[in-house]
Amino acid sequence: MSHLSRRDLLRASGAGLLTLTAGGALAACSGSDSATATGGDAATGTVTVWSWTSAATALRAVVPAFEKDNPGIKVDVQDVGEPAIWDKITVGLAAGGQGLADVLHIGCDYLPGYLEKFPGGLADLSALGADAHKDKFVQGLWPTVSGKDGHAYALPWEVNPLGFFYRKDLFDKAGLDPESIATWDDLVAAADRFKAANPGVALLGINKPGTPDVDVNLLQALMQLQGGFYFDLKGDITLSSPQAVKAMTVLKRLDEAGLVADSAGDHGWSNLVKDNKVAVAPLAAWAAHYLETKFPDQSGKWRLARPPAVTPGGKRAAIVNSTNLAVAASSPRRVAAWKFVEYALTRPAPMNAMFAAGGVFPALSAAHADPTFAAPSAFYGGQPVLKTFADLLAEGADATNYSGDYARALKLVGDVQVKVLVKGTDPAAALQDAAKQLAQQTGRPLA
Repeated sequence: MSHLSRRDLLRASGAGLLTLTAGGALAACSGSDSATATGGDAATGTVTVWSWTSAATALRAVVPAFEKDNPGIKVDVQDVGEPAIWDKITVGLAAGGQGLADVLHIGCDYLPGYLEKFPGGLADLSALGADAHKDKFVQGLWPTVSGKDGHAYALPWEVNPLGFFYRKDLFDKAGLDPESIATWDDLVAAADRFKAANPGVALLGINKPGTPDVDVNLLQALMQLQGGFYFDLKGDITLSSPQAVKAMTVLKRLDEAGLVADSAGDHGWSNLVKDNKVAVAPLAAWAAHYLETKFPDQSGKWRLARPPAVTPGGKRAAIVNSTNLAVAASSPRRVAAWKFVEYALTRPAPMNAMFAAGGVFPALSAAHADPTFAAPSAFYGGQPVLKTFADLLAEGADATNYSGDYARALKLVGDVQVKVLVKGTDPAAALQDAAKQLAQQTGRPLA
C-alpha cells in the first residue's frame, strides 16, 4: 500500500483568499481587470511548476520522460509548501499575475474562488485543447474545473473518493456485515446490537465541541453522497437544503443512539482508533495508507466497504475533494506549460508514475486499469482496497462547487454542528439560520 502515501485530507480555511479579496489592502488595488494577466504563448523554455510535498515528488517523476518527448522544454517543479502555496498564488493573482509559476497546483476548495475573484488570472485551457479530454476523467470533476463560461481553467489530477473503513473483528462480534448495510439509518437501527457486542466501543469519533477545530468532513461527505453541498453549481446557497438537513440529522441520530465518541482535543480521533474505541472511519482514499502506517498493530482487522447511502436507493459514491493543475494566464510559456499539464494528466502511464511516486490517486479513469489497483493488501486482510475506490468512482459521483465563499460557509456550518451535537439544537432551524447569515455575508441568493 505504499502507493497511497498522501497528505492529509484537504482542510481549507480560505483565510488568505478572504483577507486579500474581502476589503483587504490588495483587494483595493486588484479589481477584476487588474487580475487579467497578459502572458505569451511560447512553446519552449523552462516551465516552472508550484506544488507541495508528496505531490511535488509525484510531478518530478514524469519530468524526465516529458523532457525526452518534448525537446526544447525543461520543467522545474518547486515544492512551495502547503498552506504557503495558497498565499503565494493569491498574492500573485492579486498583483495581475506577477511572480506566478507557469503551472499551478490548486485544490478544489481554492479554484472556484480564484476564478470568481481574479477573472482572467488563469489561462483558458479550452482554447488550448482541453475539451478533447473532458470525458477521460471520473464523473463529477469536469464541472469543478470549469468557469461560468463553460471553459476549462484546469485539468483534474487527484481525486479522493469517500470510503467506509471498518473494523471487521468488531462487526463480526455483533454479527453485522457492513457490505449489507444499505443506509446510515441501518447503522442507527443496529446500534443496540453493536454496543451489546462491543462494550465501550463507539461506531464513530466526532469532535463534538469543535476543540481545537471543528471537523465537518463527515457532514460534508453525507451531503455529497446526496449530490448536495453548501452551494449549487450556480453558486447559490444550499446550506439549508433537504440534503443538508438530512446529513445533519443523520449525525444527530448517530449521536443520540450512542454510536459517537467525542474526539475533541489534539490527536483525539487517532487516540480513539489506537485504543480500539471506534469501529468505523468514513474517510477518503488517502486514509488507506494512513491507517496502515499509523496503526500497524491493527493489521488484518480493517476492511473497506462502499459507504452507506444517506437515503434508500441513493448514491454510494462521493468525491470528497480533488486537486488540479492550472496554467497562469501571465505565463510567457502558456503553450509549453499546457503541454506539460496535458502530458502528465491525460495519459495513464504518467498518471500512474505519479501515483507510485507520490500517492496522488488518479482522476484519469483509464489509469485505474493498471494492475496496481487490483493488488491485495495484507493490512486489509488481502482486500484490494484500491480497486474498491476505483469501482466507486466508476459508479459516478456528483460535482461539488466550493465557490469563492467556502471559508465563510465552513465556519457557519461548523458552528451548527457544535450546536446540534452539544446543545441538541434542531438541525433544520440551525441550518436555516446559518444559510440566512451566509446570504447576508456574501450577497449570494438562497437556492
